[in-house]
Amino acid sequence: MTALPNTELPTTTPPIVSAAEWDAARAALLVQEKELTRARDALAANRRRMPWLEVERDYAFDGPRGRVRLLDLFHGRRQLIVYRAFFEPGVFGWPEHACRGCSMVADQVAHVAHLNARDTTLVFASRAGQPDIARVKERMGWSMPWYTITDGFDADFGVDEWHGTNAFIRDGERVFRTYFVDNRGDEAMGGTWDYLDITALGRQEQWEDSPQGYPQSPPYAWWNWHDEYADAGTEPDERWLAKVEGGIERMGGTSPKPATPPGADCCASH
Repeated sequence: MTALPNTELPTTTPPIVSAAEWDAARAALLVQEKELTRARDALAANRRRMPWLEVERDYAFDGPRGRVRLLDLFHGRRQLIVYRAFFEPGVFGWPEHACRGCSMVADQVAHVAHLNARDTTLVFASRAGQPDIARVKERMGWSMPWYTITDGFDADFGVDEWHGTNAFIRDGERVFRTYFVDNRGDEAMGGTWDYLDITALGRQEQWEDSPQGYPQSPPYAWWNWHDEYADAGTEPDERWLAKVEGGIERMGGTSPKPATPPGADCCASH
């Protein structure tokens, strides 16, 4: 039998209270948490108003099917998120593993189908060759697209010496850099919402504070199981839309307020 770790609590712990006192303490903290949620929403709104920087160099990457351009990484979608993962000679763990921190980020990535449904592609990029990338992806159970950097992309976008996440948008064949996070900013990455919140278009839901003319649709309506997203142009399931509408009406409005937890009434059985 494996020995259990030391389970002794620290000598100084919070007080032990009654259920009523616990509820009151939680309610007080909830006020701060909702303020933080609103602040995050406001920050994301400011990101959507960040100026864009046109990418003038035609960067090249190696992919599973050969050489591709930065434009190809969009996979035909409007937005692109590129995480620079350190997997290459000289990195701790090479060649069996990518960097431990980058591997933790990879382990947290939600199913990319949800990002794809918002016209957004997520890819990883490293200096390792495609055979090594394919091997480590299979070993670790990762499925996100992962490309090999072949030129100065990492140096030009601030990720040659440290991990980081760049966001891009395209207008036809013109590509623009719209945002960048690194250091502790990458700690928040991995979830669908966190990725969408750093993009130029955001979650593209009607409750968001976005510039006029930005694409937006009713909240929750676009959600689906990751293996059942409809083809472009196909109407969502009417039964789901009815449930969404019912949940929003019970919340007292036509769209959620920024601090309203997502989900409407979608989990209710009635």
